[in-house]
Amino acid sequence: MTSPSPADGPRPGLRERKKARTRAAIQQEALRLFREQGYEATTIEQIAEAAEFSPSTFFRYFPTKEDVVMYDDLDPVVIAAYREQPPSVTPVRALRNAMRQVFAEIPPEALRDMRERFELIMAVPELRSRMVNELIRTIEMVAGLIAERVDRAPDDVAVRAVAGGFIGAVTGTIFTAPTDGSVDYLVLLDETMERFEAGLPL
Repeated sequence: MTSPSPADGPRPGLRERKKARTRAAIQQEALRLFREQGYEATTIEQIAEAAEFSPSTFFRYFPTKEDVVMYDDLDPVVIAAYREQPPSVTPVRALRNAMRQVFAEIPPEALRDMRERFELIMAVPELRSRMVNELIRTIEMVAGLIAERVDRAPDDVAVRAVAGGFIGAVTGTIFTAPTDGSVDYLVLLDETMERFEAGLPL
């Protein structure tokens, strides 16, 4: 997941939907080129040409080549699903329910692209380094959501511990899962969340 945006508000307008389609087209062509000729050998100019945009358009959507791999639009969707959970639901169960709901609605082709991006991140050193910053940011985001539900500060040690444990469990599952295409990520993530909710028994 990448930079969060407001989860509430009206349905995106035509301009926002057009921007989303452009961003998706650039990312899809980038992934195709990375698959065909490798991440290092692929240039931003080649990605822009394949997506039928100018390099300047690429940079309006993705500041760097790393960003085209790291980007997804799940954060606002997960945030909205989490905030829809009943107040009586514990923070961990609310996180589990939100993840289950969001991943169940992801189309198969988007899951395929997600798996491909995970494989790239693990294979390319600069992407792995970038992922550390993304994980820190995501932990802060999750800590903020948990703090809302339990009426505590986002920097509360217990809140941060739960947020860090959640992100660690999810990341460990995704990045160590088999990459043969047979993995059902919805089942795998839900099993991980069940284990996390139970105190991570081995």
